Amino acid sequence: MKAFISYSHKDSSALDRLHTHLAILRREGKIEAWFDRKILPGANIDAEVMSKLQESDLFLALVSPDFLASNYCYETEMKTALKQHESGRTRLIPIILEPCDWQSTPLRSLKALPRDGKPVADWQNENTAYLDVVTELRRIITEELKASKVAQVDVKAKDSQPAMNSSPGGKRYRVKRDFDKIDYSDFRAQVFKTIRDYFEASITEINGIDEIKARFTDINSYSFTCSILNRALKQGAGHITVHAGTGSTGMMGDIYYSLAENAPPNTSNGGFQIEAGDYELYLTARMMLRANDNQRLSATQVAKLMWNELLERAGIAHAEE
Repeated sequence: MKAFISYSHKDSSALDRLHTHLAILRREGKIEAWFDRKILPGANIDAEVMSKLQESDLFLALVSPDFLASNYCYETEMKTALKQHESGRTRLIPIILEPCDWQSTPLRSLKALPRDGKPVADWQNENTAYLDVVTELRRIITEELKASKVAQVDVKAKDSQPAMNSSPGGKRYRVKRDFDKIDYSDFRAQVFKTIRDYFEASITEINGIDEIKARFTDINSYSFTCSILNRALKQGAGHITVHAGTGSTGMMGDIYYSLAENAPPNTSNGGFQIEAGDYELYLTARMMLRANDNQRLSATQVAKLMWNELLERAGIAHAEE
């Protein structure tokens, strides 16, 4: 994601510290941070700033008394970013550097960082404050990537519908069909990829929470394993290994799992089978206590069932909305 960092030049040391803490996100290719020091000599400053602002996904406002006093930061950059935020083009994130009257500005309606809008200067260790900022940015980026993947899948699914499913009048039709072994194999591969991507994104997200360490590891093209350690709980550890059934292991299920780290493919605590309806392939549960055996499940629903099982074993639950 492209991030535009707006700051007062009197806060240059804070910019440098934030830029340092963003190093891992930059290395992972998840964020591309821009600020005015990157403007080349001889370039038109206003045009360059406005161009970068227009194409930014994130607007990071380093808020301080000097930021609020700066006509350029406040009147030009921030007000432009607010319009883009309201239109959904850019997410504006206030990062409070020092105590100041920011809650009397339009920023008061936005969730500020670090946690609870506590200024970086008021933290006992400023590195902890910047870590909290980066953790939340990682969470935002992860959620945006997940939403983007879902949107891409929806578009691909829509584009791949046979022409016979549409009529000039805009009506949609479902056509009965038979499914062969290749259909089953392709569906299983797509289901496994969806589940794998869900777990990888979820592990990345939860790994940024205090007292939690998490790890995702690919074993091979048909298996991955995850571990979550809840350091706030004496025995707060959860493990899961997920396999796609192939060959002799297909008897365990088309998708199956073991509640152990790096579990071999001949063990299982539960699984899911591909079934065919008149119009589509779907999944049903086998030995999965939290799912109705007759329920038609999507790949994402299966991923959520197994993910919640893993969370529970680590002593973690989703917070109520």
